[in-house]
Amino acid sequence: MGSNVARKLIGSHLVSGEMTPGSEIGLRIDQTLTQDATGTMVMLELEGIGLDRVATDLSVQYVDHNLLQADERNMADHLFLRSAARRFGLWYSGPGNGVSHPTHMEHFGKPGSTLAGSDSHTCAAGSLGMLAIGVGGLEVALAMAGEPLYVAMPRIWGVRLVGRLPDWVSAKDVVLEMLRRHGVGGGVGRIIEYHGPGLEALSAMDRHVIANMGAELGATTSVFPADRAVRDFLRSQGRGEDYTALAADPDATYDVEDEIDLSSLEPLIARPGSPGDVVTVCEAAGQEVHQVVVGSSANPGLRDFEMVAALVRGRTIHPQVSLDVNPSSRQILLELTRSGATAALVQAGARIHQTGCMGCIGMGQAPAVGHHSLRTFPRNFPGRSGTKDDKVWLCSPETAAAAALTGQITDPRELPEHLGIAYPHISPPREVTVIDTQFEAPLSPEQASQVQLDKAPSIGGLPELDPLPDELTVPVLMKVGDDVSTDEILQAGARALPFRSNIEKLAEFTFVQLDEDYPRHAHETGAHAVVGGVNYGQGSSREHAAIAPRHLGLRLVLAKSFARIHHQNLANYGILPLEFAEPGDYDRIERGDELVLTNLRGQLENGDSVEIRNTTRDQTYPARHHLSERQVKSVLAGGQIPLLKQR
Repeated sequence: MGSNVARKLIGSHLVSGEMTPGSEIGLRIDQTLTQDATGTMVMLELEGIGLDRVATDLSVQYVDHNLLQADERNMADHLFLRSAARRFGLWYSGPGNGVSHPTHMEHFGKPGSTLAGSDSHTCAAGSLGMLAIGVGGLEVALAMAGEPLYVAMPRIWGVRLVGRLPDWVSAKDVVLEMLRRHGVGGGVGRIIEYHGPGLEALSAMDRHVIANMGAELGATTSVFPADRAVRDFLRSQGRGEDYTALAADPDATYDVEDEIDLSSLEPLIARPGSPGDVVTVCEAAGQEVHQVVVGSSANPGLRDFEMVAALVRGRTIHPQVSLDVNPSSRQILLELTRSGATAALVQAGARIHQTGCMGCIGMGQAPAVGHHSLRTFPRNFPGRSGTKDDKVWLCSPETAAAAALTGQITDPRELPEHLGIAYPHISPPREVTVIDTQFEAPLSPEQASQVQLDKAPSIGGLPELDPLPDELTVPVLMKVGDDVSTDEILQAGARALPFRSNIEKLAEFTFVQLDEDYPRHAHETGAHAVVGGVNYGQGSSREHAAIAPRHLGLRLVLAKSFARIHHQNLANYGILPLEFAEPGDYDRIERGDELVLTNLRGQLENGDSVEIRNTTRDQTYPARHHLSERQVKSVLAGGQIPLLKQR
């Protein structure tokens, strides 16, 4: 029986375990990626574990989130990260250089390699035939130290693509179709592998768009073969020597199978509140739009910006619309400027912002309350934009440009009839001007050993983590529903993001999207529990969504199910993640109930069942855990950091 691409990548990097779905495996990591919103904690962790120099083939620290520099803290983080990169042997990509994922793809991505990143959209590198997995920062720190990356072996979901995308439909519509079919939990426990004849007309950057939003499906990662499109992309970047062909065997099989006829797709859009609430643009058409934002790691390619520029060229955007353009890399901004696309956008009324994540992480570009904002972003969780009652839609560049011109949600296929706009066919460039002077290469070991970490007073330290008590008595301080995201657990945006390296201050933003009084109640209560629904902790890889609640006393999360990365982050910081054995028991627990768990060490070490006693209601609930033996040790010790100190 032949092997698919995912199993080839896993097999060539497997250092422990067996490739049986659900069992824990350890993978050798070739490359790591960190960004500034998560990287400060990673660098503190490297310092905490006493690392001398990274053991990976290549590690890169990007600055792409904390860019507003509203006060001194953002720049202080940048200086700290640069000093840490110099001290520990990382490449450093400074502010303005670009969003980590497309920039890594341009300069460092390599077919056949593994990549662990402290950002959930690290999976975008699967577009190059890489096994790229987003994880918590501590996982990345350990990978930098030469430790394996541990994950549950996923099932391989083969999605066969046939046909060819019609005009006015692009790669964003492909992944929105996946979300329309399967929702935000459809990929949990799976790697999505795209294959089939439909790949022939998808460029490497088209594939980046699709792979990037595999995170929104909850998938461990997405992979594509390394074929002609990947070879052409690497050659255009002057890195043809990094190309290695990688394809599934002709008789390869998959654990789960699906098929998409690209020629049958139409423009799609995700309605406010969830990337999984997808409808056709026709169904949503007519609603007034006041903001359109183009950019982010979800649509970062030159083609995506050129498309918008071509559609607005010689025209003026609707007077009620703010059209904001966030170039995804310095290189792409240069290409847009040389081609005249930047001028076309500016003349049409667009505002050009700095290269970075910007509004995607809520760093500026917050929309007005009650006014619709269309974005080519990967996420639209409630409040992520920086506006509590936001109305953020996710769409393709074509649909975004149509709304910017008409002032309402418009099917871009109507543009030829109503505005006389022909569809612009844009091909990937054969060669681009590569800008690599903004990257700082690692210092030699001798030079690095002399570097002192640049720590401003705003740079905090690692939290103190005590072991899990053998008997745990905790009140339920919060009960939440399904698909609660890490943005709701720990607020993103311009208010909170500058405190990412100061856990004590950052903790004051915990759960404030759902309950403004949670931090105060947690301080007063101490040890406590949270009860959640399905897919608890979806979204970002930010381990701060585990660290900050732990700082406030969270010791137990009892949910119907967990998102992969957040489940791992909880275990890494000594928070016990348990699932209801009987989902109906969720309805029997209320906020304020007191839960008692006894003989925790014995229960966790001797099986996957844990008994929970609700003393308030005189009820008992069976629960289960999906922790590996390694993770059980971490939870009992209070987290990976104290466990490492024990070693």
